[in-house]
Amino acid sequence: MRIVVTGSLAFDYIMDFPGYFRDHLLMEKAHMLSVSFLVDSMRKMRGGVAGNIAYNLALLGERPLLVGVAGHDFGDYRAWLEAQGVDASGVKEITHEFTPSCFINTDRANNQIVAFYAGAMGHDHQSSLTERGLSDSDLVLISPTTPEAIERFALECQQLGVPYIFDPGKQAPRLDAEHIAVGLRGARVLVGNDYEFGMMARKLEISEEELIAKTPLTVITKGEQGSLIYTDGTLAVTIPIAPVSDVVDPTGAGDAYLAGLAFGIAHELPLDVTGRVAALASAYAIEQRGCQEHGYSREQFAERYRAAFGAELPVEVLNAARAV
Repeated sequence: MRIVVTGSLAFDYIMDFPGYFRDHLLMEKAHMLSVSFLVDSMRKMRGGVAGNIAYNLALLGERPLLVGVAGHDFGDYRAWLEAQGVDASGVKEITHEFTPSCFINTDRANNQIVAFYAGAMGHDHQSSLTERGLSDSDLVLISPTTPEAIERFALECQQLGVPYIFDPGKQAPRLDAEHIAVGLRGARVLVGNDYEFGMMARKLEISEEELIAKTPLTVITKGEQGSLIYTDGTLAVTIPIAPVSDVVDPTGAGDAYLAGLAFGIAHELPLDVTGRVAALASAYAIEQRGCQEHGYSREQFAERYRAAFGAELPVEVLNAARAV
Protein backbone atom coordinates (compact mmCIF):
# COMPACT_ATOMS: atom_id res chain seq x y z
CA MET A 1 0.00 0.00 0.00
CA ARG A 2 1.22 3.45 -0.94
CA ILE A 3 0.24 6.45 1.17
CA VAL A 4 -0.34 9.59 -0.89
CA VAL A 5 -0.43 12.96 0.85
CA THR A 6 -2.16 16.00 -0.62
CA GLY A 7 -2.43 19.47 0.89
CA SER A 8 -0.42 22.60 1.50
CA LEU A 9 3.33 23.14 1.49
CA ALA A 10 4.66 26.31 3.10
CA PHE A 11 7.48 28.14 4.79
CA ASP A 12 6.88 29.50 8.28
CA TYR A 13 8.74 32.67 9.25
CA ILE A 14 8.69 32.73 13.06
CA MET A 15 9.55 36.06 14.71
CA ASP A 16 9.80 36.99 18.40
CA PHE A 17 8.94 40.49 19.62
CA PRO A 18 10.49 41.19 23.05
CA GLY A 19 7.67 43.47 24.22
CA TYR A 20 3.88 43.57 24.21
CA PHE A 21 1.88 44.55 21.14
CA ARG A 22 -0.65 46.35 23.37
CA ASP A 23 1.98 48.90 24.40
CA HIS A 24 2.32 50.06 20.79
CA LEU A 25 -1.30 50.16 19.68
CA LEU A 26 -3.43 53.28 19.93
CA MET A 27 -6.99 52.07 19.59
CA GLU A 28 -8.30 55.60 19.08
CA LYS A 29 -6.08 55.69 15.97
CA ALA A 30 -6.98 52.20 14.75
CA HIS A 31 -8.68 53.63 11.65
CA MET A 32 -5.24 54.76 10.40
CA LEU A 33 -3.04 52.04 11.89
CA SER A 34 0.65 52.20 11.00
CA VAL A 35 3.03 50.38 13.29
CA SER A 36 6.31 48.50 13.00
CA PHE A 37 7.76 45.95 15.43
CA LEU A 38 11.51 45.39 15.71
CA VAL A 39 11.91 41.67 16.41
CA ASP A 40 14.74 39.90 18.24
CA SER A 41 14.87 36.82 16.04
CA MET A 42 13.46 35.20 12.93
CA ARG A 43 13.55 31.56 11.89
CA LYS A 44 12.53 30.21 8.51
CA MET A 45 11.05 26.76 9.03
CA ARG A 46 9.58 24.09 6.80
CA GLY A 47 5.83 23.65 7.13
CA GLY A 48 2.50 23.23 5.42
CA VAL A 49 0.08 20.48 6.42
CA ALA A 50 1.06 18.06 3.65
CA GLY A 51 4.78 18.57 4.20
CA ASN A 52 4.40 17.97 7.93
CA ILE A 53 2.31 14.82 7.46
CA ALA A 54 4.73 13.40 4.91
CA TYR A 55 7.71 14.09 7.18
CA ASN A 56 6.09 12.28 10.11
CA LEU A 57 5.14 9.33 7.92
CA ALA A 58 8.78 9.07 6.84
CA LEU A 59 9.85 8.99 10.50
CA LEU A 60 7.51 6.03 10.98
CA GLY A 61 9.20 4.20 8.12
CA GLU A 62 6.92 5.03 5.19
CA ARG A 63 7.91 6.51 1.85
CA PRO A 64 4.81 8.65 1.21
CA LEU A 65 4.14 10.24 -2.16
CA LEU A 66 3.56 13.98 -1.84
CA VAL A 67 1.23 15.55 -4.42
CA GLY A 68 0.77 19.30 -4.60
CA VAL A 69 2.32 22.58 -5.69
CA ALA A 70 5.11 24.84 -4.51
CA GLY A 71 6.97 27.88 -5.76
CA HIS A 72 10.32 28.44 -7.43
CA ASP A 73 11.95 28.64 -3.97
CA PHE A 74 11.07 25.03 -3.10
CA GLY A 75 14.39 23.43 -4.11
CA ASP A 76 16.01 23.11 -0.68
CA TYR A 77 12.74 21.99 0.90
CA ARG A 78 12.32 19.30 -1.77
CA ALA A 79 15.87 18.06 -1.16
CA TRP A 80 15.20 17.93 2.60
CA LEU A 81 12.04 15.87 2.17
CA GLU A 82 13.70 13.45 -0.22
CA ALA A 83 16.60 13.02 2.21
CA GLN A 84 14.11 12.07 4.96
CA GLY A 85 12.46 9.43 2.77
CA VAL A 86 9.57 11.33 1.20
CA ASP A 87 8.81 10.91 -2.50
CA ALA A 88 8.34 14.54 -3.60
CA SER A 89 8.08 13.73 -7.30
CA GLY A 90 4.39 14.68 -7.22
CA VAL A 91 5.13 18.29 -6.26
CA LYS A 92 4.93 20.70 -9.19
CA GLU A 93 6.89 23.94 -8.93
CA ILE A 94 5.13 27.07 -10.20
CA THR A 95 8.04 29.08 -11.56
CA HIS A 96 6.42 32.52 -11.31
CA GLU A 97 5.19 32.10 -7.72
CA PHE A 98 6.66 31.73 -4.25
CA THR A 99 5.92 28.75 -2.02
CA PRO A 100 3.12 29.74 0.39
CA SER A 101 4.55 31.65 3.33
CA CYS A 102 3.25 32.30 6.83
CA PHE A 103 4.76 35.23 8.76
CA ILE A 104 4.15 34.88 12.49
CA ASN A 105 5.18 37.58 14.98
CA THR A 106 4.71 36.63 18.66
CA ASP A 107 4.99 38.98 21.65
CA ARG A 108 5.84 38.20 25.28
CA ALA A 109 2.20 37.40 26.08
CA ASN A 110 2.07 34.89 23.19
CA ASN A 111 -0.22 37.19 21.21
CA GLN A 112 0.38 36.78 17.49
CA ILE A 113 0.12 38.90 14.38
CA VAL A 114 0.05 36.61 11.33
CA ALA A 115 0.18 37.25 7.60
CA PHE A 116 -0.24 34.38 5.13
CA TYR A 117 0.66 34.50 1.46
CA ALA A 118 -0.93 31.67 -0.53
CA GLY A 119 1.40 32.00 -3.53
CA ALA A 120 1.66 28.77 -5.51
CA MET A 121 -1.15 27.14 -3.53
CA GLY A 122 -3.62 28.97 -5.76
CA HIS A 123 -2.62 26.54 -8.52
CA ASP A 124 -3.23 23.35 -6.51
CA HIS A 125 -6.54 22.71 -8.27
CA GLN A 126 -4.40 21.78 -11.31
CA SER A 127 -2.84 18.87 -9.39
CA SER A 128 -4.21 15.43 -10.17
CA LEU A 129 -4.10 11.88 -8.87
CA THR A 130 -5.32 10.23 -12.07
CA GLU A 131 -1.89 9.46 -13.52
CA ARG A 132 -0.31 8.13 -10.33
CA GLY A 133 -1.22 4.50 -10.93
CA LEU A 134 -3.32 4.33 -7.77
CA SER A 135 -5.59 1.43 -6.89
CA ASP A 136 -7.89 0.33 -4.11
CA SER A 137 -4.87 -1.00 -2.23
CA ASP A 138 -3.49 2.54 -1.74
CA LEU A 139 -4.51 5.27 0.71
CA VAL A 140 -4.84 9.01 0.01
CA LEU A 141 -4.84 11.75 2.62
CA ILE A 142 -6.84 14.81 1.61
CA SER A 143 -5.67 17.61 3.89
CA PRO A 144 -6.16 21.41 3.82
CA THR A 145 -5.43 23.24 0.58
CA THR A 146 -7.73 25.26 -1.69
CA PRO A 147 -11.42 24.23 -1.71
CA GLU A 148 -11.20 23.50 -5.45
CA ALA A 149 -8.25 21.14 -4.97
CA ILE A 150 -9.88 19.40 -2.01
CA GLU A 151 -12.98 18.72 -4.09
CA ARG A 152 -10.96 17.53 -7.10
CA PHE A 153 -8.90 15.07 -5.04
CA ALA A 154 -12.05 13.65 -3.46
CA LEU A 155 -13.79 13.21 -6.81
CA GLU A 156 -10.72 11.58 -8.36
CA CYS A 157 -10.42 9.12 -5.47
CA GLN A 158 -14.07 8.24 -5.88
CA GLN A 159 -13.65 7.72 -9.62
CA LEU A 160 -10.53 5.60 -9.14
CA GLY A 161 -11.95 3.61 -6.25
CA VAL A 162 -9.09 4.67 -3.96
CA PRO A 163 -9.82 4.85 -0.21
CA TYR A 164 -9.08 8.21 1.34
CA ILE A 165 -8.91 10.06 4.64
CA PHE A 166 -10.84 13.34 4.54
CA ASP A 167 -9.32 16.00 6.80
CA PRO A 168 -10.43 19.51 5.75
CA GLY A 169 -8.95 20.85 9.00
CA LYS A 170 -8.54 24.60 9.23
CA GLN A 171 -10.12 25.01 5.80
CA ALA A 172 -13.48 23.84 7.19
CA PRO A 173 -14.69 27.43 7.77
CA ARG A 174 -13.89 28.30 4.13
CA LEU A 175 -15.50 25.23 2.56
CA ASP A 176 -19.13 25.46 1.56
CA ALA A 177 -21.62 22.68 2.21
CA GLU A 178 -21.19 21.16 -1.25
CA HIS A 179 -17.39 20.86 -0.88
CA ILE A 180 -17.85 19.08 2.45
CA ALA A 181 -20.59 16.82 1.09
CA VAL A 182 -18.42 15.79 -1.86
CA GLY A 183 -15.52 14.98 0.45
CA LEU A 184 -17.70 12.91 2.75
CA ARG A 185 -19.40 11.00 -0.06
CA GLY A 186 -16.61 8.47 -0.59
CA ALA A 187 -14.39 8.99 2.45
CA ARG A 188 -13.22 5.97 4.38
CA VAL A 189 -12.17 8.16 7.32
CA LEU A 190 -13.23 11.64 8.51
CA VAL A 191 -10.85 13.50 10.82
CA GLY A 192 -11.20 16.82 12.63
CA ASN A 193 -11.13 18.53 15.98
CA ASP A 194 -14.13 19.46 18.12
CA TYR A 195 -14.51 22.91 16.60
CA GLU A 196 -14.17 21.70 13.01
CA PHE A 197 -16.87 19.07 13.53
CA GLY A 198 -19.21 21.72 14.88
CA MET A 199 -18.48 23.96 11.90
CA MET A 200 -19.02 21.20 9.32
CA ALA A 201 -22.25 20.01 10.95
CA ARG A 202 -23.66 23.54 10.96
CA LYS A 203 -22.82 24.07 7.29
CA LEU A 204 -24.44 20.76 6.36
CA GLU A 205 -27.42 21.57 8.60
CA ILE A 206 -27.18 18.25 10.42
CA SER A 207 -26.27 17.23 13.96
CA GLU A 208 -22.73 16.28 14.92
CA GLU A 209 -24.01 12.75 15.60
CA GLU A 210 -25.27 12.55 12.03
CA LEU A 211 -21.96 13.85 10.73
CA ILE A 212 -20.01 11.28 12.73
CA ALA A 213 -22.11 8.52 11.15
CA LYS A 214 -21.38 9.70 7.60
CA THR A 215 -18.12 7.71 7.26
CA PRO A 216 -17.12 4.18 8.28
CA LEU A 217 -14.39 5.55 10.55
CA THR A 218 -14.51 8.95 12.26
CA VAL A 219 -11.83 10.50 14.45
CA ILE A 220 -12.33 13.55 16.65
CA THR A 221 -9.29 15.09 18.34
CA LYS A 222 -9.89 16.93 21.61
CA GLY A 223 -6.52 18.40 22.55
CA GLU A 224 -5.48 17.57 26.10
CA GLN A 225 -8.49 15.26 26.41
CA GLY A 226 -7.11 12.86 23.80
CA SER A 227 -9.20 11.66 20.87
CA LEU A 228 -12.26 9.57 20.04
CA ILE A 229 -12.55 6.97 17.29
CA TYR A 230 -15.99 5.99 16.00
CA THR A 231 -16.97 3.13 13.69
CA ASP A 232 -20.25 3.55 11.78
CA GLY A 233 -21.31 6.30 14.18
CA THR A 234 -20.66 4.34 17.38
CA LEU A 235 -17.82 5.21 19.76
CA ALA A 236 -15.30 2.39 19.47
CA VAL A 237 -12.34 3.57 21.51
CA THR A 238 -11.12 6.54 23.54
CA ILE A 239 -7.45 7.39 22.99
CA PRO A 240 -5.43 9.07 25.76
CA ILE A 241 -2.71 11.59 25.08
CA ALA A 242 0.91 10.45 25.26
CA PRO A 243 2.91 12.11 28.06
CA VAL A 244 5.24 14.89 26.90
CA SER A 245 8.40 16.13 28.57
CA ASP A 246 7.66 19.78 27.77
CA VAL A 247 4.99 21.56 25.74
CA VAL A 248 7.24 23.71 23.57
CA ASP A 249 5.11 24.31 20.46
CA PRO A 250 1.78 22.64 19.65
CA THR A 251 1.95 23.79 16.01
CA GLY A 252 2.06 20.74 13.76
CA ALA A 253 0.87 18.31 16.43
CA GLY A 254 -2.34 17.61 14.54
CA ASP A 255 -0.39 16.87 11.37
CA ALA A 256 1.81 14.40 13.23
CA TYR A 257 -1.31 12.79 14.70
CA LEU A 258 -2.78 12.35 11.23
CA ALA A 259 0.43 10.71 10.02
CA GLY A 260 0.26 8.19 12.85
CA LEU A 261 -3.40 7.57 12.15
CA ALA A 262 -2.74 6.93 8.46
CA PHE A 263 0.15 4.63 9.35
CA GLY A 264 -2.06 2.49 11.58
CA ILE A 265 -4.88 2.33 9.04
CA ALA A 266 -2.52 1.46 6.19
CA HIS A 267 -1.06 -1.43 8.20
CA GLU A 268 -4.44 -2.55 9.57
CA LEU A 269 -3.41 -2.14 13.20
CA PRO A 270 -6.11 -2.42 15.87
CA LEU A 271 -7.91 0.89 16.41
CA ASP A 272 -6.61 1.34 19.94
CA VAL A 273 -3.03 0.81 18.72
CA THR A 274 -3.59 3.07 15.72
CA GLY A 275 -4.85 5.88 17.96
CA ARG A 276 -1.95 5.51 20.38
CA VAL A 277 0.60 5.56 17.56
CA ALA A 278 -1.03 8.79 16.40
CA ALA A 279 -0.98 10.27 19.91
CA LEU A 280 2.70 9.45 20.39
CA ALA A 281 3.68 10.86 17.00
CA SER A 282 1.89 14.05 18.05
CA ALA A 283 3.77 14.17 21.37
CA TYR A 284 7.14 14.23 19.60
CA ALA A 285 6.04 17.24 17.55
CA ILE A 286 4.87 19.17 20.61
CA GLU A 287 8.28 18.89 22.28
CA GLN A 288 10.15 20.86 19.59
CA ARG A 289 9.68 24.32 18.12
CA GLY A 290 8.78 23.87 14.48
CA CYS A 291 6.84 21.18 12.69
CA GLN A 292 9.72 19.15 11.25
CA GLU A 293 12.45 19.55 13.85
CA HIS A 294 11.80 16.41 15.91
CA GLY A 295 13.11 12.96 15.14
CA TYR A 296 13.35 9.41 16.48
CA SER A 297 14.42 5.94 15.47
CA ARG A 298 11.90 3.14 15.12
CA GLU A 299 13.37 1.49 18.20
CA GLN A 300 13.02 4.71 20.21
CA PHE A 301 9.41 5.07 19.13
CA ALA A 302 8.59 1.49 20.17
CA GLU A 303 10.28 1.94 23.55
CA ARG A 304 8.46 5.19 24.26
CA TYR A 305 5.18 3.59 23.21
CA ARG A 306 5.72 0.89 25.85
CA ALA A 307 6.60 3.46 28.52
CA ALA A 308 3.61 5.67 27.67
CA PHE A 309 0.90 3.04 27.32
CA GLY A 310 2.22 -0.03 29.13
CA ALA A 311 1.98 -2.22 26.03
CA GLU A 312 4.37 -3.41 23.37
CA LEU A 313 4.53 -2.01 19.86
CA PRO A 314 6.65 -4.56 18.00
CA VAL A 315 9.53 -2.96 16.14
CA GLU A 316 8.61 -5.37 13.33
CA VAL A 317 5.57 -3.21 12.59
CA LEU A 318 7.79 -0.24 11.88
CA ASN A 319 10.38 -2.33 10.08
CA ALA A 320 7.65 -3.69 7.81
CA ALA A 321 6.76 -0.15 6.80
CA ARG A 322 10.35 0.58 5.82
CA ALA A 323 10.48 -2.57 3.74
CA VAL A 324 7.45 -1.63 1.62
